[in-house]
Amino acid sequence: MQKRRHLGRRPLLLAVGAGVTTAALAAGMTSAFAATVFTDNFNDGDTSGWSKSGGTWTVDGSGVLNQTNAGSELARQFAGQTSWTDYSVQARVRPASFGSSSALVGLAARSTSSTKMYRLALLGSGRAELQAVNGSSITAIGSASLGIGTGSWYTLRIETSGSTIRGFVNGTQIASGSNSLAGAGRIGLVTAYASGGFDDVTVDSSGGGTPTTPPATTAPPTNPPPTTPGPTTAPPAGWPTPAGSQKVDATIPVSGTFDGGLKRYYGIGDGGQSESQDPMFELAAGATLRNVIIGAPAGDGVHCEGNCTLINVWWEDVGEDAATFRGGTTYTVDGGGARSASDKVFQHNGSGTVYIKNFRVENAGKLYRACGNCSTSYQRHVVIDNVVVRDTDAIAGINTNWGDTARFSRITIVGDSDRETSICVKYKGVPKGSEPTKIGEGADGVNCFYSPSDITYQ
Repeated sequence: MQKRRHLGRRPLLLAVGAGVTTAALAAGMTSAFAATVFTDNFNDGDTSGWSKSGGTWTVDGSGVLNQTNAGSELARQFAGQTSWTDYSVQARVRPASFGSSSALVGLAARSTSSTKMYRLALLGSGRAELQAVNGSSITAIGSASLGIGTGSWYTLRIETSGSTIRGFVNGTQIASGSNSLAGAGRIGLVTAYASGGFDDVTVDSSGGGTPTTPPATTAPPTNPPPTTPGPTTAPPAGWPTPAGSQKVDATIPVSGTFDGGLKRYYGIGDGGQSESQDPMFELAAGATLRNVIIGAPAGDGVHCEGNCTLINVWWEDVGEDAATFRGGTTYTVDGGGARSASDKVFQHNGSGTVYIKNFRVENAGKLYRACGNCSTSYQRHVVIDNVVVRDTDAIAGINTNWGDTARFSRITIVGDSDRETSICVKYKGVPKGSEPTKIGEGADGVNCFYSPSDITYQ
């Protein structure tokens, strides 16, 4: 059964009407054709589809998501896509405790990383403040004294339209201004030295940044990007010896290039399949991670929040997933390897194409899986070239009803004399809340592309 790892929480709704809140309409959305693209009321009792960074988060019996660690400096839950641009995000928020007058419980929009976002904060001082947050630099766009207290519910909403950012509390605008910090990004629920509850999250959008499925005429790729750096010959013959070890206590954010010098990084999560684990590395759009050995426990491995490149990255013991590709359109894995993945190695939640080449996979469920029950049903593609496979159930799983494709070349399968390894497994993708069903496997020239000469058995 496919492990539920999702970008969103509810099926995309394209109709206007009940899905658009009265408050959002009254405030004037950026388009008369706003549609609800994301909702979560947590009544299913879990936080799948959200990415945690710090804090202690649980869903209680009444369907409220609570962050209970009031000593946490930065506790955040993120959802959605980094490509979202103009939208309105709304949530009910209930402060439970404030550690100081500057402590906060709030809502975030256009988050491009765990520390860069627009934030509507309810402060311990009793004020509500709309902020542009860039690490430790916080710019107040506007604020209002509302006598904010603990134990009461407040409806917060942030609207983004171009460079205009507006904040509302209980339907009343408390701040509006122009700011160029971020043009697109995910939504978030946040606390800082405070505890609180969250419920009824809704995102409405004019549609510019939230496609459901790319047009059917989008041409699938045929070859890996010609300019990808890194090894271009045979996959590594064995597993590297670490140059040293470093325990990691919190997710390492990466922008630009991070070169680990083949040091082993370990220490996040419990080493199991729990969906609440933080990633070891979180890559911003355009980032490159190279020469890294990820040991155990590894949490949720690597999160790519936009286009990313992984060069010579090794997973000694995959925990939840080795890497999850989320908000971009082009992701490249070049060199390295992964082993001991009870489910899948690479999870593709965003749109576009994943390129995997010069790679080793051992003792895994699947090397690649296109998400079959995410809220946003993208058409996804994978190109797999020059890969060695051992003790792995399937190389790729795709959703043919959404137009996914998988292309294979120079695949070497070791130790499978009975040829039980599935090359390309076809599923019927379904809405969030259901499980995709297997509908077939094998080359067909439509969704699964390979010939007998592309597969070598040793």
